[in-house]
Amino acid sequence: MKLTILGCYAATPRTITNPTSQVLEIKNRLFLIDCGEGTQVQLRKNKIKFSKINHIFISHLHGDHFFGLIGTISTFALLGRTTDLHIYGPKGVKEIITLQLRLSNAWTTYNLFFHELESTESEVIFEDSKVIVKTIPLKHRVYTNGFLFREKPGDRKLNVEAVQHYNIHTAYYQKIKGGGNVTLDNGTVIENAKLSFDPIPSMSYAFCSDTVYNEAIIPIIENVDVLYHESTFLESEALLAEKTLHSTAKEAARIALKANVKQLVLGHYSTRYDGLERFKEEAETVFPNVVLADDGRSFEW
Repeated sequence: MKLTILGCYAATPRTITNPTSQVLEIKNRLFLIDCGEGTQVQLRKNKIKFSKINHIFISHLHGDHFFGLIGTISTFALLGRTTDLHIYGPKGVKEIITLQLRLSNAWTTYNLFFHELESTESEVIFEDSKVIVKTIPLKHRVYTNGFLFREKPGDRKLNVEAVQHYNIHTAYYQKIKGGGNVTLDNGTVIENAKLSFDPIPSMSYAFCSDTVYNEAIIPIIENVDVLYHESTFLESEALLAEKTLHSTAKEAARIALKANVKQLVLGHYSTRYDGLERFKEEAETVFPNVVLADDGRSFEW
């Protein structure tokens, strides 16, 4: 699982920082999460192929999370894209984008599908043979969702010595990988646990931005491998965080601790601060495994 941060700062873009956008690579699929202004430029800088992005997830309709969407969609068309593109986001995102396309007479060369979200309960919004994606209802000034990405469990690993010991024909190998038992010609049943090893553990990633401190999300994100949680402010601005329905670094760490996640990634920083180390230091007073997102930084797990 690989996460590439294209932008992770709040509010307006600057010459040295970009608003929220990131790419998650999981099970050989690329998912674009949020699409702030300048996303397509950041995709180029990070050498991420446009053609590999088929699904875009928009958390909410504040500009620093989707103002780059129309430009990205238009560039895909200019490059001659023919592959379907799916957009998942709050109700209204279709109206916004199609209005811009209609008034500029710049319809796409490919099928554009909108999956508009309205539910305040967690729901599955994408699923294929390898990955499942659920919403994480967040609490912000407008309707907002985070997104939980989970790999589906892979096949079990064949115990070559065991299958040879029992003289099991290769025709049964796929059944064994799928968890099935094998019955020998003499009627003896060989349990799958004797013929295979557990699969590589599946990975999970939770994206939570923007939101006030909200323990209601804990049951949804519990035990995830990686949690990206907004940390717009430091604790010295806790009252401002509460007023604007954002979180502090320490609050993000409290969520990580209570949800028993393995890794916390902080992001969505206010640009009022000089440097990021204080965010990490503050979070680590609560939760030990903290890393800082920054534009252009990649993580692999």
